[in-house]
Amino acid sequence: MKLSQHFTLDEFVRSDTAVRKGIDNNPSDSIIENLKITAMGMEEVRELLQVPILVTSGYRSPVLNRTIGGSKSSAHMHGFACDFIAPKFGNSLAIVNKIKESGILVDQCIMEGTWTHISFDPQMRQKFMTATFMNGKAIYTDFD
Repeated sequence: MKLSQHFTLDEFVRSDTAVRKGIDNNPSDSIIENLKITAMGMEEVRELLQVPILVTSGYRSPVLNRTIGGSKSSAHMHGFACDFIAPKFGNSLAIVNKIKESGILVDQCIMEGTWTHISFDPQMRQKFMTATFMNGKAIYTDFD
């Protein structure tokens, strides 16, 4: 099922962890509607970067989110967030800078190591952050 021109439901729900652990990661119809919003936001990002995007994590069921140690309030559980890379464009620092400069409406955009986290939650707070990992825990600071 296509969520948008370049993004499918499969790539937004695929999870090696879910498969390995037998976790059901199938979204409800209302979550699919949220995933469509996220996919449309990602279309804007793809247009901005002018390169293909690889979604590395999209929707996470509450069980999957708990299993991987995700935030208890993660937008991934509502279908409003994804993690991605765009190797032909550059690293996460370059991606977050480009998105911030573009004015694309986001809730959060976070430089998280080798990947970028982006959320299109309706709050649209325009929060840009950097995640630093210490002892397996992420510490978030405002992106400069």
